[in-house]
Amino acid sequence: MSSFSFHLDATDTATAARAGRWQTPHGVVNTPVFMPVGTLGTVKGLLPAQLREAGAQMVLSNTYHLALRPGSEIVAEMGGLHRFMDWDGPILTDSGGFQVFSLAKMRKIDDDKVVFRSHIDGNLLELSPERAVLIQEQLGADCIMCLDECPPSGESIEKICKAVDRTTAWAKRCRDAQRRTDQALFGIVQGGVHPGMRQRSAEGLLPIDFPGYAVGGLSVGEPPPVMYQILDSTVPMLPENKPRYLMGVGRPEDIIEAVCRGIDMFDCVMPTRNGRNAMAFTSQGPVRIRNQVHARDERSLDPECDCTACTRFSRAYLRHLFVAKEMLGPILLSLHNIAFYQRLVRQLREAIVLGRSAEFRAEQLARWNSRIPA
Repeated sequence: MSSFSFHLDATDTATAARAGRWQTPHGVVNTPVFMPVGTLGTVKGLLPAQLREAGAQMVLSNTYHLALRPGSEIVAEMGGLHRFMDWDGPILTDSGGFQVFSLAKMRKIDDDKVVFRSHIDGNLLELSPERAVLIQEQLGADCIMCLDECPPSGESIEKICKAVDRTTAWAKRCRDAQRRTDQALFGIVQGGVHPGMRQRSAEGLLPIDFPGYAVGGLSVGEPPPVMYQILDSTVPMLPENKPRYLMGVGRPEDIIEAVCRGIDMFDCVMPTRNGRNAMAFTSQGPVRIRNQVHARDERSLDPECDCTACTRFSRAYLRHLFVAKEMLGPILLSLHNIAFYQRLVRQLREAIVLGRSAEFRAEQLARWNSRIPA
């Protein structure tokens, strides 16, 4: 793991927020960091150069989906995922563990493996911990994830305990299966909304000494205050000298709250999915660009944003693109939303360095909450 190192530049003692630098084989990542999601090796509708223009440092792709199409062997033959998708920065691949949750009706699971029935053609895909690691080694991402079981929100304590113990056993098998030394394998803390189960999970994973740890199984239906309570009890158990990743959480207010609790890394489809559906995140709060109120609106989408959508086009034009079903509309709002998220984590980092993360949180949440939705 000599290709990786994590250094804390600042910790805000008023909260638990951290500003760090994570050295990877494909460059340094300044944290907090938000990773746009490119499930199939592409962030929908955006070129890699546009992601860079928006400020993205690192992107995420998915093991399950790339194993089905085009296949990890083909990606390896094409020189690995970085070359295949023309992204020269760091990449993280999820293990397929989230699909254990999201595709529950299309899979069977036991202590050895999970077997999926492909949503594409009905063929079977077996994912054991060893297979998940092999696929991710073929893809060649900088950061790879252990195969885990994410239990649904509201599951019984008995089933959550079983999922936690299975996740721990699978993490050990993943670590034993890893052959490449230029990939950082993260363990994933599960446990639902039960602090005792989260502690059980962390205590099982910490002795394996992963180079980073993720918190999984949140934002799957529980109210935000419950998620914050789980972070309050879980994050302090994780090593201070290693990156901490909150998986799949993407509401801007949740990112701020999680950073103030010591989380360093985030990913979510929200900025691009919402962008494709005509919803923009702005410094003043969300804007639903299809609304009639924008039909003759000459203003920019967000006066505090310097992305192409905001510097070149009016709200009226952006609304026209969506009403006319022109593909440029989803592209521009996806680009803008990615730029918004990147600016948010940069501002958070600056606030942490200045010891102002608590003030930044209060100011930003008050700003968003005081605005009437457009």
